Amino acid sequence: MSITGFLVSFGLLMVAVSVHEFAHGWTAYKLGDNTAKYSGRLTLNPLAHIDPVWTIFLPLVIFISTGFIFGAAKPVPINYWALRNPKRDIIWVGLSGPLANFILAFLASLLLKITPHNSLAGFLILQLTVINVVLGVFNLIPLPPLDGSRILMGLLPQELSARYAAIEPYGFIILIAFMWLGVFSSIIHPIVGFILALFGILY
Repeated sequence: MSITGFLVSFGLLMVAVSVHEFAHGWTAYKLGDNTAKYSGRLTLNPLAHIDPVWTIFLPLVIFISTGFIFGAAKPVPINYWALRNPKRDIIWVGLSGPLANFILAFLASLLLKITPHNSLAGFLILQLTVINVVLGVFNLIPLPPLDGSRILMGLLPQELSARYAAIEPYGFIILIAFMWLGVFSSIIHPIVGFILALFGILY
């Protein structure tokens, strides 16, 4: 795949992750936590969300090895205890990022229906749709530091939640190992295909 292809896909990924992280910060802010606001993360500016590993290194490695681009942004800082109802609100904070990606993907899929599929615009809209669905599904995996872990910790009893949160320092290693072994692919691909089919897209 060409450098141009990588740059185009990377630009679309940055749109997706910026929307994702903004949604986390905005939801936390509305639920009483100002941390993201004072950290300069309540913005759609991609530069505020770039992480050297998740946003640059990982997408480059995946693109070279698979031809598809995927990555993540620097997590938005959340102060759990600043939330008005921490146990409940952390679930909404966790859900907000993937939900924002699914909404953006749905809107893009509507636009795709009135755009010629063999055009450049059609290709870009399709890629934006797929990237957002993949990002949303991937982040719902209940493994720290992914959003699914926040949702699960909000649902678990406090003691179990604290024990589960303790594995976060090892989360990145576990995540890379699972990706290398293809565990996530066998889970993510069918779900992504199902959601795209609901949007009327066969990919």
